[in-house]
Amino acid sequence: MASTAKRLLEQLTHPGPHDVLRGDLALVGLPGVVFTPRTGLDLPAVAFGHGWLQPPGRYHGLLRHLASWGIVAAAPATHRGILPSHRLFAADLRTTLEIVTTLRLGPDGISVNPAKLGLAGHSIGGGAAVLAAARGDNREGPRVRAVATVAPAQTMPPATAAALGITASGLHLAGEDDLLAPATGNAEAISKAWAGPVQLRIVPKMTHLGVTEGAHWSQILLQGKPQYSVQRHVRALFTAFFLAELTGDETYRELLDSDLKAARISYENEATRTPA
Repeated sequence: MASTAKRLLEQLTHPGPHDVLRGDLALVGLPGVVFTPRTGLDLPAVAFGHGWLQPPGRYHGLLRHLASWGIVAAAPATHRGILPSHRLFAADLRTTLEIVTTLRLGPDGISVNPAKLGLAGHSIGGGAAVLAAARGDNREGPRVRAVATVAPAQTMPPATAAALGITASGLHLAGEDDLLAPATGNAEAISKAWAGPVQLRIVPKMTHLGVTEGAHWSQILLQGKPQYSVQRHVRALFTAFFLAELTGDETYRELLDSDLKAARISYENEATRTPA
């Protein structure tokens, strides 16, 4: 099983079979970016929240990767200041899902299935994704089926409190060497409060900015720098997770069920999964 999971992990680190288009959310009133497969109907979609002080451009590789595997991936470019509103950032993530669900995407009429929605994020964007998912479960916005975070950080209001009401599946990745959002008090606390099925994985040697791409002035203030191996493994695990939870594709379930050297399972709660 370990060898199969390792093979699946390696497979998903490479781009998928779809050509990818890039669009601008600002055209419909919300600053940000959206990546889509060139064609497709009833596609799954994920809204991604950026980390503290980070532009969405630092995650374009991840968003493009998800789109290459058939997942519409969009990221708002709001609340990038020193004192962002986590609550309003969560609202923008929900708005992003509403936009990609209701508007025509691409020249060939790409469409998103409103029953196949997910949320994701890094750092405070991960915490905001948790807040956004809780609002959806409380019928105050789009209802999501899956939430994936990397190095999630606590928010105001607390992401841990929001997690108590989330029944969607969760995947949380924490960095072994993350000094800004260590697992204890952040990803671990969020995972143990999660109401639905959830998994926490620890990524070896990952720093807080390991998942980001390219250079940015915030590296002077924040811990870490882009790590290529971390980016590859996050892309693979996010892709497997969203394909399984949003589309019902069990091809990569063994990867999600296996303990990996590249991302070892630290906590898991296998609550009843809702069929896709």
